[in-house]
Amino acid sequence: MNTILDIIGLLFQLYFFALIGYILMSWFPGARDSSIGQFLTTICEPYLEPFRKVIPPLGMIDFSPIVAIFVLNFASSAGISALRSFLFSLFY
Repeated sequence: MNTILDIIGLLFQLYFFALIGYILMSWFPGARDSSIGQFLTTICEPYLEPFRKVIPPLGMIDFSPIVAIFVLNFASSAGISALRSFLFSLFY
């Protein structure tokens, strides 16, 4: 059971780093046109899009990825804790 939860936690961490990489790519012209940039766009944009609809950019600065990262971290910690409690109640 702990192995499954560790894998889920690892997936959250990998997605966190994918988001950071995607955000940093915006600083370099043409970086998102590379194959890695296209892959990160494919996996990150569906998650970031709802946040961009709610939080408009302020000038040239987009704050929605910051909120998205906070939500991801909260979902990771709270979600894994809730899943652990649920699984514990099922099996013990």
